[in-house]
Amino acid sequence: MVEEPKYTVKVTVKDKPFRLPSGYTEQLKGMISPKKVASLKKEAVMCPVIDSEVPFLVCFQCPSFLRRIRGVVHCAGGEPPQWPPR
Repeated sequence: MVEEPKYTVKVTVKDKPFRLPSGYTEQLKGMISPKKVASLKKEAVMCPVIDSEVPFLVCFQCPSFLRRIRGVVHCAGGEPPQWPPR
């Protein structure tokens, strides 16, 4: 059974890539090509859970992330992402 999203958030593209700790990109090695990771670093979403702009790669690894379809992220609205890094 597919979980229904509590929020739908539009993905925006920024001019400069976000600076992310290496832990976020290390977990994606082998799953996504380095070129795709570089392009995803320039994308962001306005997270409804923490009410702040978050890089898409952080959103992608969040427990509340359900799916991304055509530039729109579906969020369960539960547990917040670990951002900003401490």
